[in-house]
Amino acid sequence: MKKVLATEKAPAAIGPYSQGVRGGDYVFVSGQLPIDPATGAFAGEDITSQTRQSLTNIKAILESGGLSMDQVVKTTVLLKNINDFAAMNEVYATFFEGECPARAAFGVAALPKDALVEIEAIAYCGES
Repeated sequence: MKKVLATEKAPAAIGPYSQGVRGGDYVFVSGQLPIDPATGAFAGEDITSQTRQSLTNIKAILESGGLSMDQVVKTTVLLKNINDFAAMNEVYATFFEGECPARAAFGVAALPKDALVEIEAIAYCGES
């Protein structure tokens, strides 16, 4: 069974995809750019503010499906500049406490809208 998650507390999809999709016991959150849904603009021009907004968007999408960041089991972080890793990681650590999810982080040549970061997540919502 597939269920689409959508919320106005995160930016609307800018293409043919959903903000999030629940498939069985998992929720897959599409890559989130650092767009503030209230303004439609980036939350800031630095990696710290952009990381915070990307993760805030993920949190809002998960909450729309009754989930929390504690249920995230895997993330992927795409960085325009891999040298921003340490600053991104400091903000990232404020969203995940205790048992953190698995993660991959990559430096990429470019991101949509020239963002500094994009983050996607997978959450487990089944019985443990």
